[in-house]
Amino acid sequence: MIKRESLLLYAVTDRTWLGDNEPLSGAVKKALEGGVTLLQLREKNMSKEELIRSACEIKEICRSFGVPLIINDSADVCLASGADGVHLGQNDMPLKEARRLLGPDKIIGITAKTVEQAIAAEKGGADYIGSGARFGTSTKSDAKKLEPETLKAITSAVSIPVVAIGGINAENAPGLEGLGISGAAVVSGIFAAHDIRKETVRLKEIIKTIVHRKTERDTA
Repeated sequence: MIKRESLLLYAVTDRTWLGDNEPLSGAVKKALEGGVTLLQLREKNMSKEELIRSACEIKEICRSFGVPLIINDSADVCLASGADGVHLGQNDMPLKEARRLLGPDKIIGITAKTVEQAIAAEKGGADYIGSGARFGTSTKSDAKKLEPETLKAITSAVSIPVVAIGGINAENAPGLEGLGISGAAVVSGIFAAHDIRKETVRLKEIIKTIVHRKTERDTA
């Protein structure tokens, strides 16, 4: 299980955005100081051994801030590092298999780009859904832009939380309002920033306003 509020500002790492003198752990700490509520370790160019070492280091930093750590794609790295969960794409390990390996207490997020995928993820026991690429993205060459109507249909079709992902930054984040999301997952909008801590604070305030307006409409 995951608390819905933990998904408000979901940072996804990508050390290719960092300068030569900025270690990933240092950038993560700055993002956490800025108010990130969940962190995913997603480093495509690390070996499994490197990922496990990095996950163990970053897990301790996340724990000091009370923030869950999610591992992209790999249940093995999650188990080896003691991270809090995994995020799986449609072509990764099946959700049922991941749950069998990780047990009932680990967080499992699933990427869903259609209503059908979202409903299947919820029925399969996913804790949350990531949907995108809302504004396109430079981190995945094959990612297609997800239209706002599709994202709204996804959030309306499931009861588990949905986070938007894909090219989100402080400038375009207001365009997520009214789509029913519980938060936003951000890569370059945080880790490519000149001042990671300051930009994270700015982003969180924008997304908090969007999500709180959704909550107010839901309870009205």
